[in-house]
Amino acid sequence: MRLPIWIRQHLAAFRALLVLTVLTGIIYPLSVFAVAQIPGLKDRANGSMVKADGRTVGSASIGQSFTDKDGNPLKQYFQSRPSNAGDGYDPTSTAASNLGPEDIVDTLPDPKLVAAGKEDDNAKQSLLTQVCERSKSVGELDGVDGSRPFCAPSGVGAVLGVFGERTADGKIPHPTRVVSLNEQDGVVRTPFVATYNGVKVELARFGEDHAEGLVVPIKGDAPAKPAVPADAVTASGSGLDPHISPEYAAIQIKRVAQARGVSAEQVGKLVKDDQTGRSLGFMGEARVNVLKLNLALDEQYPVRG
Repeated sequence: MRLPIWIRQHLAAFRALLVLTVLTGIIYPLSVFAVAQIPGLKDRANGSMVKADGRTVGSASIGQSFTDKDGNPLKQYFQSRPSNAGDGYDPTSTAASNLGPEDIVDTLPDPKLVAAGKEDDNAKQSLLTQVCERSKSVGELDGVDGSRPFCAPSGVGAVLGVFGERTADGKIPHPTRVVSLNEQDGVVRTPFVATYNGVKVELARFGEDHAEGLVVPIKGDAPAKPAVPADAVTASGSGLDPHISPEYAAIQIKRVAQARGVSAEQVGKLVKDDQTGRSLGFMGEARVNVLKLNLALDEQYPVRG
């Protein structure tokens, strides 16, 4: 007895479903899992988890913070690269800030909310101010010069709003008013520069519209090559980078050594031992894994409290 064509079509589809389910839902995943357990691949496939004293303390492939309960850096530990993933180093919210080099003007917070201890959700730091603030903080923490071009000493982007009649090429040779756009009145006392083209510089006031002004970033006299390296002030694309550059590690050695009561040479040797070169000899840059380095410090030079 020949079955109707529609039944034969459904049976064929069902058989195909069973075969593909077995192949792609059982055989293929088990094969991939088996290959991943081969020595040399197993650690990476299982998340590159790192253990200390019998407990898992993190992953060698995911960055994490080394701060106290208030978010302050712990001086006895090397600090990681900044993170914009969630509230920081959140593997479920891996992301970058998506801010570009032209993002240099802050959206200032409402001083009434700040005075009340509240956060202004509309306020936003520009990428430039984020970099400047981080550089200032790292400089203060590690005892190096935290200044960098286009950054004000107050830790914000050194950007002026220049007002006046514009020429055909868009310049304002004779300004009538100049405002330090990222320095808010009531937050800082004086602007980073007193005058611009003979005009007194004002502090920005919340609620003022500066859209008509010409935005002018001021380079300043900071060294062209800052003491605080780029990876100390910029987050990675994933927000989960577990490594820092040897240059960033180098400026932290003195602080970590003092906190642990050992010599800078002893800490420097651990940094050198932890440093890895470019992948395959030509990809990326030399780097230092922060978690592994800090665990090595705890093992060899524990903090005496």
